[in-house]
Amino acid sequence: MTARFVSAAEMMRRVLGMPDHDFATIGHPVSSATDDELKEMARTAIEQGAKFLLKP
Repeated sequence: MTARFVSAAEMMRRVLGMPDHDFATIGHPVSSATDDELKEMARTAIEQGAKFLLKP
C-alpha cells in the first residue's frame, strides 16, 4: 500500500471485518520512482512483512 492510500486500506479492513489486519506501507508515487527508489520501497515492504509474519 502506498502512503497515499493508507486511509482507504484502513477503511477496507474495517469494512471487511479485519480491523487488526496489517499491511505494508511504502512511499508514493510508485509510477515515477527510480529503480533505486523502487528497490528501497521493496526492502521496506519486505521488512514490514517479515515483522507481520514473525509477530507472536
